[in-house]
Amino acid sequence: MSKKLALALVLVGLAAACAKKEPEVVAPAPVVSPEPVFQGKYGAN
Repeated sequence: MSKKLALALVLVGLAAACAKKEPEVVAPAPVVSPEPVFQGKYGAN
């Protein structure tokens, strides 16, 4: 029984390794906006 289980695991591993690999989708880095400058309690008035 254990030999059959080991053989099945090896076959599943080979099938997974040989399966068509899809390209990884890399998301572009988000644009970082500058930090807002403190302009006093009521803004630039």
